[in-house]
Amino acid sequence: MFTQNRLKFLFQAIVYGLAGAFLLVLLRPELLGMGQDSGMSTRAMNGNSVYSFSSAVSRAAPAVVNIHTSKLVPINNGQQAGESDLKRYFGEMPEQQKTENSLGSGVIFSEEGYILTNNHVIRGADEILVALRDGRIAPARIVGVDPESDLAVLQVRLDNLPVIQLGDSELLRIGDVVLAIGNPFGVGQTVTMGIVSAKGRSHLGINTFENFIQTDAAINPGNSGGALVNTNGQLLGINTAIFSKSGGSQGIGFAIPVMLAKNVMQQIIKQGHVSRGWLGVEIYELTPEIMQAFGVQDMSGVIIVGVMQGGPAEAAGLQANDIVIRINDKPVSDVRGALNLIAQTSPNDAITLEVIRDKHPLTLKAVVAERPVIDQ
Repeated sequence: MFTQNRLKFLFQAIVYGLAGAFLLVLLRPELLGMGQDSGMSTRAMNGNSVYSFSSAVSRAAPAVVNIHTSKLVPINNGQQAGESDLKRYFGEMPEQQKTENSLGSGVIFSEEGYILTNNHVIRGADEILVALRDGRIAPARIVGVDPESDLAVLQVRLDNLPVIQLGDSELLRIGDVVLAIGNPFGVGQTVTMGIVSAKGRSHLGINTFENFIQTDAAINPGNSGGALVNTNGQLLGINTAIFSKSGGSQGIGFAIPVMLAKNVMQQIIKQGHVSRGWLGVEIYELTPEIMQAFGVQDMSGVIIVGVMQGGPAEAAGLQANDIVIRINDKPVSDVRGALNLIAQTSPNDAITLEVIRDKHPLTLKAVVAERPVIDQ
């Protein structure tokens, strides 16, 4: 009987303990340290618990800025009525111009005032002003741009700048909650929430080099250059583009991963441009028709259709009609993948290319040069 009472008491204690723990987790998770690492918190409102990402926003939002640009553009390139008569009497007249304004966003990366944004946000701008969340406004200079990744680095001269905390975009998982912070449509700083919908998106035709994070957090015109952060308020990506037929958010937005963006920014600050590998070849997709013409089948790769005279590819012995199937032991499936593998190689480093020439396998080594910088 004594043993039964002890067992009954022990069972009741376990049940009451579990019930108490459940209520504690539900009503006061902060007492158990829950929500601290995630950035999500709860607070009481009208007797109910309200879940919030306000802590994450308060960490990240001060480092997200609004970017205002202006440039002079011709009013009318065509000849207006009576213009030829005026020129006859008064000679060539100065071209009439107007000021065109646009808006975007950016992220403060360092206390030295370096700001990362999209190249398309500041392209062609005659004047750039940066507005902070605390109300300060300052002119910005362009440190450098990288049109092929659509990134640009600005700098402002201000004291006590808020700096974004960096996360690790490599650790992102599909389904993770993310927040987008920016200045959509110029209405002012705005926060939207969503999840990571996909990783490694490419072949979108947005940039030369693409490796996007896809999210359904609402991203609209003006969000470009803004921050995609996790629930700790740490930067995961630079919001860059939307997929939309209407021009507004349709739940498909793209951000450049922070690890890629950081590398581009560091190179721009250090040397004014981004160094990428280059072979000096023109390549096309390996289509079924091309495979049939060359007598090969069921093969992934790209075909070389042109080799630049005096370039690294010619020095390595590559020829037109060579089919490249692997670069540095990594399979090649399409043109963009091949370009990325070459570009990721530092100038003056050697790469190994496995090719098919006249139906026979061949391995060649090439020392890559630096990819020419394209105009913005």
